This record gives sequence, structure tokens and C-alpha cells, in this order.
Amino acid sequence: MLSVIPNPPRIALPIQGTADLFPVRRVYCVGRNYAAHAREMGADPTREPPFFFMKPADALQIVPDGETVTHPYPPRTANYHHEVELVVALGRGGRDIPAESALDHVYGYAVGLDMTRRDLQDEAKSLRRPWELGKAADASGPVGVLRPAALIGHPSRGAITLTVDGEPRQSGDLSDMIWSVAEQIAYLSAFFALEPGDVIFAGTPEGVGAVARGQTMVAAIEGVGEIRLEVA
Repeated sequence: MLSVIPNPPRIALPIQGTADLFPVRRVYCVGRNYAAHAREMGADPTREPPFFFMKPADALQIVPDGETVTHPYPPRTANYHHEVELVVALGRGGRDIPAESALDHVYGYAVGLDMTRRDLQDEAKSLRRPWELGKAADASGPVGVLRPAALIGHPSRGAITLTVDGEPRQSGDLSDMIWSVAEQIAYLSAFFALEPGDVIFAGTPEGVGAVARGQTMVAAIEGVGEIRLEVA
């Protein structure tokens, strides 16, 4: 049996120190998972349960170590925001995974950005519509090289930062997460059968803001890595 169109390539993340690749299946993103960021977005972090949205896997943009990658400014927006996040890659799946054993399902971690057409997202919120136009633009999920948990462990604390043209914009600590990585995996697995290749963007600290063409973003997470992108 032949495909009636060329088979689309599957997005795969490079793995530190090897020529191996991590093929991506689904991309889940948790919203407002740092208290200060929840407040800056007008929410109350003390009472809100976790919620998730999704990006298409082919919205991920690979950022190799030590390189500055050109990041395309998307159409139909005048307010394009950066959100630095810890990216969690699952090597094992399952349903109803207990939080106590959820980290056993993690293959590794990377630095990522949840780039957002904020004006379109805000419009969708006001109209109670889905967020895809704001969150799922082409290349809206830059991701760095994957670091296996077998090498770096499971980072639960450490600085998470973003600068624009050398100016600090976002600064927080992984320990500031409202819902831990293990809790996010457990929560998601109650709604979906998680599978190897699934990826979770684990939330962003405060300080999100707009970037313009020609500016350079540097996103970093202590013990995980750094990515550099020039907005084009």
C-alpha cells in the first residue's frame, strides 16, 4: 500500500552526547504553573487546579547546543511573547500513573519556549474560544538538546531565566512550580493514555513579554542547558 501524499517527517529531539534521537508524539503544555506568573495573567494560583493545552508536534523548533537559531516571527500578531519552560520527555507511558512513581516515566529534560501570539490568545480568552491561534503557530515551541535523566537526575530546583538582547526578562526557580512534574504527569494520565514520545512543557515563571524582529532571546535552566534564538 502506498501513501497518497509524501509521509510527513516526524519531529525528533537530539540527545546530549549521542547521535540518537527522541521522536515526539504529543506536546502537552500546562498553563499558569508558577504563582507569580499566574498573578501577572490575572489568575489566583491558590485555588486553580492544573489545566493543559496542546501544541502540534511539528510546531517544535530544534535548537542545537551552542548555536543561535533563526526564529520566525509569525503572521497575524503584533504582540509575540516569550515563555521559558522546562520540557519533560516521557520514555514510558501509562494511565492513572501515581505521582509517587511518575518520574520513573521520564526519559529526560530540555530547555524550551512556549512562544505565544498574546493578542490572539487574549482575544480567544475574551470570546471563550480555543487557544490554538495564539499558541500553535509554526515554530512556536523551540526546544534544546534533550538531557537524559540518567545523566542529570530529575531537576526540581534551579534557576530558570530568559534574557532579550542581554536584558533580564524572566527569572524564577523550578522549585516555584505550583504543580510538580510528577503531579503533572499523574494528572494528565487520568485524562489521556500517555505514551513514550509524549512531551510536557511544564510552565513559565513571571516576566513574560513581547519580542521584536532582530532581537535575540537566550533561555536557560540551571543544570539543563541554554538555547539562543534570533527573531527574524
